[in-house]
Amino acid sequence: MSTFAKRERLLLADLLETAGPDAPTLCEGWRTRDLAAHVVVRERRPDAAGGILIKQLASRLDRVQAEFVEKPYEELLQLIRTGPPRFSPFSLKQVDEMSNTVEFYVHTEDVRRAQPAWVPRDLDGVFQDALWSRLERSARLMGRGAPTGLVLRRPDGQTVVAHRGTPVVTATGAPSELLMYASGRQPVADVTVEGDQEAVTKLQESKQLGL
Repeated sequence: MSTFAKRERLLLADLLETAGPDAPTLCEGWRTRDLAAHVVVRERRPDAAGGILIKQLASRLDRVQAEFVEKPYEELLQLIRTGPPRFSPFSLKQVDEMSNTVEFYVHTEDVRRAQPAWVPRDLDGVFQDALWSRLERSARLMGRGAPTGLVLRRPDGQTVVAHRGTPVVTATGAPSELLMYASGRQPVADVTVEGDQEAVTKLQESKQLGL
C-alpha cells in the first residue's frame, strides 16, 4: 500500500523535473538543484547529514552537498525517486513515513510556492490529520527559537504549544499551513495570526522558526 511519504517523494521528484535545475525555491540561497542535492544527501550520506542539526558538522555537510550539486540533475532526481539505500534507516517503511512525510511535503511546497502563480493544493482530511500528528511531535523543536510564545491551532480548536513564553501569538489554520508556518515559511503560510501586534510582527519576520 502506498504511503504518504512515498506519494510526496514522487510528487517532489516530478515537480523538480518539471521546474528544471535552476528554478527558485523558498529555501534561501537554494535553486531546485540545491534542494534536490539536499534531499539525496540527507538520505544517502548519514556521515554528513548530521550537519543539518549539529553545527559542528555543518562544514562537512556543506562540502558533501557541494559535491552532489555538481552531479547531473537527472541523476539526483532518479536517486530521489528510487529512495534511500537498504542500509539507511529511511529504507524502513515506518521510519520513512514518520520522517519523510513532512520533509517531502514541505520541500514540495518550497518549489510550488516560490512560483508567482502558485495555488493551494486540495489536501484530504486523512493527510491533514497525518500532518497534524507529526506537527504535534515536532512543534517544540521547530518553535524552539521563536522570539515569542507560539501556539498552533487547528480550526476545530485542537492546539499544540510550539514555544512557551510571553507575549503569546496564536496561529490558526489547516495542519498543512501550520506546518509551513512553524517550519519558517511564514510569508506563504495561509494562517490567521492573533496576538500583540508587535509580537506578531516579530514572529512573522523571524528567521528562527523551523529546523
